[in-house]
Amino acid sequence: MAGILNIQLKSLLGDKETNLKKVEHYIKFNKEKKLDLVIVPEFFTTSIAYKDTPEDENGGEVIKTMQRLAKEYNTNIVAGSIVRKIGDNLYNSTFAINRMGEIIEIYDKIHLFNYMGGTEGQRITAGTEMKIAHFDFAKVGLTICYDMRYPVFINEMMKKGVQIIAMPTAWLVPNEVYNDENTRKYAQEMFVSMCRTRAYDNALFLIVSNQTKQISDAFCGIGNSMIITPTSQVIANAEDRECAIYADIDVQEAKYMKQLFPVDKIN
Repeated sequence: MAGILNIQLKSLLGDKETNLKKVEHYIKFNKEKKLDLVIVPEFFTTSIAYKDTPEDENGGEVIKTMQRLAKEYNTNIVAGSIVRKIGDNLYNSTFAINRMGEIIEIYDKIHLFNYMGGTEGQRITAGTEMKIAHFDFAKVGLTICYDMRYPVFINEMMKKGVQIIAMPTAWLVPNEVYNDENTRKYAQEMFVSMCRTRAYDNALFLIVSNQTKQISDAFCGIGNSMIITPTSQVIANAEDRECAIYADIDVQEAKYMKQLFPVDKIN
């Protein structure tokens, strides 16, 4: 069995120090559990106020801190996403860190949110390469937020043998949507349905780590960070809370489900 710790945050705008302390608090609080993988959200140290304080190519002090935590608590980490600067370009990047504190993969978000008023592509340069982290307990596909809307992308990773999809997100809605109970419920149900569908269609575990509650003057995170099985069962859901959720999973279940339903053979 593998222990998964999934952290949901209400990241404070631009306050890297406080946000990192929150992450360390949740890992430390769960240190007695079996920690094989920790996941934190997209923009976990800055929220959406990232433009003026990007990290360097190697992730700066933020990733150094996450490397220390991985080594100190003997866990693999998918370090949400941070924005890093390479030359004149900004990238929305996830760092996969092993138990020794080593960076084993860096994924630059490929599918940027440029729809329904989204302008991510005006600031961020799109990545070009799929990345899979070969941790000591599983192969983990690295995705970020809007990648969820590209099922073929996730399907390709499944066919490369991943058992788990790690999906840090900052899935946001305008305040007026969040503050109306009906529209908030609709947005949350849509989000949960998409996550469950991606897990089921690909017979793999999906771990989505999101922002929650009001994170800026204009936007709220819809929460619902989840740990989802290959049969689409939601075995842990953070709902609207700022918290960490935990579950033990049998990674071999992904292989077993593909034997029953060979989704990896479908074109």
